[in-house]
Amino acid sequence: MKALVVDDDRVLADLIAFTLRREGFNVSLAYNGESALQLWRDTQPDIIVLDLNLPQVDGFTVCRQIRAEEETPIIMLTVRSEEDDIVRGLELGADDYIAKPFSPRQLVARVQAVLRRAGKTAVPGIFQAGPLTLDSGRREVQVNKGKPISLTPLETRLLRYLMTNAGHVLTTDAIITQVWGADGGDRDMLRQLVRRLRRKIEPDAANPVYIETVPGLGYGFAPPAAEPPVE
Repeated sequence: MKALVVDDDRVLADLIAFTLRREGFNVSLAYNGESALQLWRDTQPDIIVLDLNLPQVDGFTVCRQIRAEEETPIIMLTVRSEEDDIVRGLELGADDYIAKPFSPRQLVARVQAVLRRAGKTAVPGIFQAGPLTLDSGRREVQVNKGKPISLTPLETRLLRYLMTNAGHVLTTDAIITQVWGADGGDRDMLRQLVRRLRRKIEPDAANPVYIETVPGLGYGFAPPAAEPPVE
């Protein structure tokens, strides 16, 4: 599932993106209305989380232009006291709204409810990339549909983040934040975690094919095509 998060408050936008990525969404971020419309056309997201109070091209305009072309589900972000904005946004075609401040659990519940109403379903916690299938709820990964391999919570978070961003280089700092949070983890801990995960999923941990080290930047996940299971 793909999500587009639009908010000029970069701290809040990053928090929303972090929350959705932990649920398995591939998230794109926009900080103004113009870039939101461009990203919407480029990425064709399954759902949009849209702040109404954007500079220049505001959220109402973004919602109106999207509704003129597509039925992409839209959840508005509003300030609690702005009832007129809520009514106007719903009249323009938004599917739901969340009043600030809100909890991550509320955000996830609203997103899932809107997607269900729109007929968009996904198996929660199941991630597929190349020959790897990760069940984050059970903390198990399968390689080429083989025997499930048990993972620790940290290994699960790391692999989930890498798989949902397959084909992209992720910086060391970004990975640490995703796995441990802003105040935990360091580069040595990440190296050790990558080493342990490679031992579990790589055909040869000394010559990894799934988790690649990108010198000076971080890591990337670029799995080969899935191989047919052995009969």
